[in-house]
Amino acid sequence: MEKTVANSQEPFVALIVGVSGMAGLCLAEALKSPNALGGPWNVYGSALRPMPTWFPSSVLDKYIAFDATDAGDTAGKLVPVSGEVTHVFWVAIQVRESEEVNVTVNATMLPNVLNVLKGGPNGGGGTRLSHVTVQTGTQHYMGPIHNPSESGHGYLPHEPPFVEDLPRLPYPNFYYALEDLIESYAPQLTYSVHRSSIIIGVSSRSVYNALLTLAAYALICQHEGLLFRYPGTQYTWEHFCDMSDARVLAEQHIWAAVTPSAKNQAINCTNGDMFTWKKLWIKLCDIFDLKFIPFVESEKIDIVEFMADKSKVWNEIVEKHGLYKTKLEEITCAAALRNVLHFGFQHVCSMNKSRENGFLGYADTLKSIPMWVDRLRDMKIIP
Repeated sequence: MEKTVANSQEPFVALIVGVSGMAGLCLAEALKSPNALGGPWNVYGSALRPMPTWFPSSVLDKYIAFDATDAGDTAGKLVPVSGEVTHVFWVAIQVRESEEVNVTVNATMLPNVLNVLKGGPNGGGGTRLSHVTVQTGTQHYMGPIHNPSESGHGYLPHEPPFVEDLPRLPYPNFYYALEDLIESYAPQLTYSVHRSSIIIGVSSRSVYNALLTLAAYALICQHEGLLFRYPGTQYTWEHFCDMSDARVLAEQHIWAAVTPSAKNQAINCTNGDMFTWKKLWIKLCDIFDLKFIPFVESEKIDIVEFMADKSKVWNEIVEKHGLYKTKLEEITCAAALRNVLHFGFQHVCSMNKSRENGFLGYADTLKSIPMWVDRLRDMKIIP
């Protein structure tokens, strides 16, 4: 493996933007590990809201709450650390009513942060900022999967496995905007783009949290004595899909931040294996002690319709088990999960480029699932 950048003088200082999400939490934990590449690190975390009580504050040296869409608020909160931060780990996302609005909002947040940090404490230099990692995802290869009508004629994704040099699709996509933005800061800054698959990890604040959505669905079925049916199609039940363990994502972000050969390019990041939803459903039934029901096309269930009136049921579950107070509609992404479970193609990425550049991180997806469920339980997000 290629040598990484040594850090023998002042410690690197990381700013994780979006630290309370699945990837952000794992980044903070990984950077504080005694074996972290480039370490030891000082780790600053930021998010829109105050730190949640389930967040392990010991993994941060500083927590900064600010609204990255507001240039004034961003400057006010970040100027005091602008002469310290050496690396930005961008794992923030805002999802609005259309992709055009997503482009505008997300492409506003990133430069609001970088322009403050590049200016230094007095706006006239003195910055230590050198590298920015930006997390995007496989929507880069698929088009408007959550809003197919935005394509005007139905979207047409690339043929999998998805590889990094596939051309952009002719649809609005805020991932494209973020890549163009970060490239515009070169050569003053180096960057790396990390295209994740379906992320699995722990948080009550991630916009797209498939595992927590599945867990909530399972727990509601358990609570009400309902059958835990697969809310997808025969195609996805039988065909391959992949995921990104948040620990692998964090490991790749840090590796790219301190590895010369990884800089100024986009790299896929998945667990490196594949699964079928049938096998994952068997695993979920085992974890939540539910009867496995084989998929039958004529008995399909719409998870969006199912979850629409379950807020009261979730409140009962939270109250019964003394859980961290959450709202079902805020911790789940039923519509996004429904889209994934209705794909007409195999959701699979190639990790060849990442491996060729020296990153060998991986995870066994079906072993990761129960581990993350246990952490959600430990954090009292689920019983």
